[in-house]
Amino acid sequence: MKGFKFMRGMGKLRDKAETSAEFSAESQKGSSASSETNVFYQETKPRRFRRSWIAASAGLVLLATFLIGAEKKYVTANTVTYYKVLVKGEEIGKISEETELDRLFEEKQQKYQLKYPDSVMVLQTSGITTEAEKAYKPEIDSAATLDKLDGMLKAYAVGVQLTVDGKAVGIVKDQETANAVLQGVKEHYVPAAAVSTGAQLKRTAATRSAKAAAPANADKVESVAIQEDVAVVPVKADPTQVLSVEEAVEVLTEGKEEPLVYAVQEGDTVSGIAKRFEITQADIFRNNPSVKELTLQIGDELQLTVPQPELTVVTVEQVSEQLVTEPEVIVRKSDELAAGKSKVVRAGQTGVKQMQYRVTKENGLVVKEEWMGQTVLKASLPEVVYRGTKVVGEGTGMFAWPVSGASLSSSFGQRWGRSHKGVDLVSGNRTITAADAGTVTFAGVQSGYGNVVIVDHKNGYVTYYGHLRSISVSVGQRLEQGASIGVMGNTGRSTGTHLHFEIRKNGSAVNPLRYLK
Repeated sequence: MKGFKFMRGMGKLRDKAETSAEFSAESQKGSSASSETNVFYQETKPRRFRRSWIAASAGLVLLATFLIGAEKKYVTANTVTYYKVLVKGEEIGKISEETELDRLFEEKQQKYQLKYPDSVMVLQTSGITTEAEKAYKPEIDSAATLDKLDGMLKAYAVGVQLTVDGKAVGIVKDQETANAVLQGVKEHYVPAAAVSTGAQLKRTAATRSAKAAAPANADKVESVAIQEDVAVVPVKADPTQVLSVEEAVEVLTEGKEEPLVYAVQEGDTVSGIAKRFEITQADIFRNNPSVKELTLQIGDELQLTVPQPELTVVTVEQVSEQLVTEPEVIVRKSDELAAGKSKVVRAGQTGVKQMQYRVTKENGLVVKEEWMGQTVLKASLPEVVYRGTKVVGEGTGMFAWPVSGASLSSSFGQRWGRSHKGVDLVSGNRTITAADAGTVTFAGVQSGYGNVVIVDHKNGYVTYYGHLRSISVSVGQRLEQGASIGVMGNTGRSTGTHLHFEIRKNGSAVNPLRYLK
């Protein structure tokens, strides 16, 4: 409005100047019309009046020029630079300064980062541009423009995606977090006693069950390795999908329930398999209707549905356990005692020895066991017994190794989810000998044992020699300790050439390692 009034004032001044000029022209015309009057007037008009009139006209022209210049300065002073804000080329509003846009970006970035503190957030500003414009008193509403743009701004999380053999399994914050996850997965399957550093993450029930079944304690972890090919790929992600270390470890170790074909191994039972995989026996029988507990054979394939982790962690551990050793029995023959009679002269005392093994596990379950040796911690005190000599074929209660140069391939008892009534021995020397004197009560084929020899030592002890390739004794034959009874083989429920050796005391299986010298 002020600009409009100013223009009107300038117009009036121009009109006055034009009127003065017209008046001067008319005066000249009038003077030519009456020469006498003009001559008289010119002769009589004072010079001073003419100068004043000219000065007044010049002043009006100068004033008009001044006012026009002032108008231009006013317009220039009120012409400002502003910025159009465009999103993908479409204008959404105007702002006064570009710094207003920078402040909005910074504030929005901080809000997203506070909302997702465990992620590295990046504001999406691509496609947002500005164009500078100039105009006389433009209408600018920065607040409305910025508010509209604020509702359009989005952000994404910068993360890394873990892939297992090319399959995407989860997204974490960064490479450092990914490394922590893989370390956590390894520690998940390492015995707690063997972990000296790193966070102790929670362990699944399956892992706890597998460890509870093992009587041996891990003394040293030789190696821990992930079997699959794990890669880390940078990605843009929804921040709600970014996993913490604990969440990612849980995903990689618990796995999803998937079908599994399980091959029955020596010592397996339906109940033992169910306990190992934390499923019910009813589930096994329902998925395998032809399977019966008593007819379960080595190599049978069972259809199971069990959680299968994304990763397979292979650990090699040195483990040890202490065994109470039975005392050696020193028998002194006496013809004063009736056949089959014995008399303890000095009671023996048990000893203690430490057994060392190297155990290979996959996700906490034993897949390979190697016997590394033994150390006597406390020697047993021999028992001295007088025994009559009138009957041939009675044992002394002292058992020798039934094969020379033997190595232990599988130990005795409920170990790592399996029941084993004896020990499995392998050796380059395939000749099998009687562990003690006795009488052969069976020499033939039995279910599971294949070719087997059973020797009764007539003192409450009976020994079994299973999986023989051939038998060189017969029922009723009396044997001395060390007598040959057959050749090591792979008959019956066996996965390789070895000797299955049992000692039974009063009908119950006992650990042969407690008696072998």
